[in-house]
Amino acid sequence: MSVVSRRAALRTLAAGGVAAAWPMAALAAPLARPIPSTGEMIPAIGLGSWITFNVGDDPPARAACAEVMRAFFAGGGRMIDSSPMYGSSQSVIGEGLARIGRAGDVFATDKVWVSGAGRGPAQIERSRELWGVDRFDLMQVHNLLSWEGHLATLFEMKAAGRLRHVGITTSEGRRHDEIERVMRSHPIDFVQITYNVLDREVERRILPLAQERGIAVIVNRPFREGALLREIGARALPAFAAEIGAASWAQFVLKFILAHPAVTCAIPATTRVDHVRENLAAAAGPLPSAALRRRMADHVQAL
Repeated sequence: MSVVSRRAALRTLAAGGVAAAWPMAALAAPLARPIPSTGEMIPAIGLGSWITFNVGDDPPARAACAEVMRAFFAGGGRMIDSSPMYGSSQSVIGEGLARIGRAGDVFATDKVWVSGAGRGPAQIERSRELWGVDRFDLMQVHNLLSWEGHLATLFEMKAAGRLRHVGITTSEGRRHDEIERVMRSHPIDFVQITYNVLDREVERRILPLAQERGIAVIVNRPFREGALLREIGARALPAFAAEIGAASWAQFVLKFILAHPAVTCAIPATTRVDHVRENLAAAAGPLPSAALRRRMADHVQAL
């Protein structure tokens, strides 16, 4: 999509043109999962900000992002995830939280992403200022960059009460061996990985290890940045999707992810109010059994 057409679409969204596609009644009882290290419950659908919230200083686009966050909270969401890597996303989140009065409700999740541990504290503080929160609920080492030093900083912050949870991240199947070593050797609270109906490598070691070690799992790229839905979206949903109340391919994929017992939260990103409602609705109603999950994966693989 061109910048011009994208901004036009965002202006339409800000005006409420698609806001009613998924009624709020469909979001009555979203699934929540416990964070293993603390027992705190967190809604199983969060909100990512990679690309979608990197809208620069465009006022209509920033207002549209605020409306996405408004719908997200109204549907029971809490976790919003960002990073210094994501351009203007952090300031867009902070402005949106202030605009809708929800800074006290968010489960604020961000990342440290800078070479050299000595530069981490300043970046984290700048991120906190952009968000406008008192402290982060979760700070993660982004893609394991300088992870040894950054983890030491994060554990110190947690011990001092300036941070609630510590985690690490990767995406697109990278550095799983190193992720596994960190999970085995450090008392992290969260690990963030890529997982969906096609990208399933983490089922072999990472997800079982998270269960064994009591580590919460955040799933990024559930739709491969939308590419997965574009590939299969023209096909009809299989009849068995009705067994789990999946009314769209997005809900089909999210229900597959959430049904894995190791998964705590998935964080699809979107620029659209109707899509955030659709995603949240995937956490209501039944989830597939292990046998049905195998059938779902086989079906998508064959498309």
